[in-house]
Amino acid sequence: PAAAAGGAGAGVAAGAGAAGYAPTQRPEPMPGGREPRPAADPHRRTRPAGSPSPRERDSRGAPPRPPVPGRDQRGGTGRPRKRRRFRIGRILLAVLLLFIVASVGLVFYYDSKLNRIDALTAYSGRPADTPGTNWLIVGTDSRADLSAAQRRTLSTGDSDGARTDTIMLVHKPPSGRPMIISIPRDLYVPIPGQGSHKVNSAFTFGGPQLLVQTIEQFSKVRIDHYGEIGFGGFDTLVDSVGGIDMCLNQALVDPKAGLRLKAGCQHLDGRQALGLVRTRAFPNADLVRVVNQRKFLSALMSKATSPSVIANPFRLFPFVNGAVDSLTVDTDDHIWNLIGLAFALRDDPITTTTPTAGSEYTDDGDSLVVGDNTTQFFEHIRTGTKVPDSLLQNTGGVLN
Repeated sequence: PAAAAGGAGAGVAAGAGAAGYAPTQRPEPMPGGREPRPAADPHRRTRPAGSPSPRERDSRGAPPRPPVPGRDQRGGTGRPRKRRRFRIGRILLAVLLLFIVASVGLVFYYDSKLNRIDALTAYSGRPADTPGTNWLIVGTDSRADLSAAQRRTLSTGDSDGARTDTIMLVHKPPSGRPMIISIPRDLYVPIPGQGSHKVNSAFTFGGPQLLVQTIEQFSKVRIDHYGEIGFGGFDTLVDSVGGIDMCLNQALVDPKAGLRLKAGCQHLDGRQALGLVRTRAFPNADLVRVVNQRKFLSALMSKATSPSVIANPFRLFPFVNGAVDSLTVDTDDHIWNLIGLAFALRDDPITTTTPTAGSEYTDDGDSLVVGDNTTQFFEHIRTGTKVPDSLLQNTGGVLN
């Protein structure tokens, strides 16, 4: 019985072991050493293609939009970017057009405000057109626009009427450097209908018209444009550009012109500049003064056309307003003619005094008379050819 029992127990154990057998969960190795991919868990939920992962949900807070054909990885397309560039281009074009329209409008506005006079009148025997362009620039001692206080401040005196303190011919040849030519007011010439007198008497006898005719007749050069400025406008122009830096080779003291300047380089305001171009307190009087006037005019035009004035509306508009208010031009002259004149005089023009045959006592007192050199000089101007250095006179003056 014991053996039977032992045999039975062994059989039960063997049977139990056979009934409880289970294969291992570890997969059998594949040939070549590759492990098989684990079988998919049927209870595991899979994420549909294109839906955000939990990490993407956590970082964005909301599922991303599904991709759209034509968009790049950043979600943009070329089309909106092109639209933005197109809008910016249209804005820039509109600003440019507005600037152009405003500039043109301002030019015509200021042109309409110019003081005009019929200075270039037709008459029998007037010279034909001269090559290049010729301006007659006249500075008068008119005090009509000055108050009593301004006359005292500027030391202009109280004389009535207007006489020519300055006569300049600005010649722009067909090629080459422009010229600033001073015509001495004591030059003794024939004045139509008045006999022979000093040239500045023509303005007193018949105003701008007779002065233009007188200069055209003795020079045989046709005047194309006319500009006139009085005491009341010159100092305003200088102050509007912030004054002018000039260097003097000697001290100047002239109570009649209200002038007291030291030697050396210094900054001149409008009142001082007016005194400088007016003073005749020199041994050669007017001959030295005209040299100073030419040099100062060139310096003023250089300053007025510099970036410090053109790019600064607080300088540019006062200068333009001052020029429009103080200048008188011919009826056919325009603001763009004045702009061209200013730019022509900014770049180192040739400056000279009209050559003469020297001084001579006449019915008008000590005068300068016309000589062969005067005729030769204006012949070059009339034909548009270069004036030889032997006919140029630019010595003297106190401005370096």
